[in-house]
Amino acid sequence: MAKRKDARIRVILECTCCIRNGVKKVSPGISRYITQKNRHNTPNQLELRKFCPYCYKHMIHGEIK
Repeated sequence: MAKRKDARIRVILECTCCIRNGVKKVSPGISRYITQKNRHNTPNQLELRKFCPYCYKHMIHGEIK
């Protein structure tokens, strides 16, 4: 049986500030969130403001593959 193509897909959001600055020696990692999006309503990359525990502030988290 073939899988049907659902409108909702799971995406991973990653902190753009941690990636841009590289992982600093003081920060132990990169912040990631898992969420869902509707591929028909938002076909482009998703970006949300989420709290980054490594930067200690709200930063933009972008979708990764």
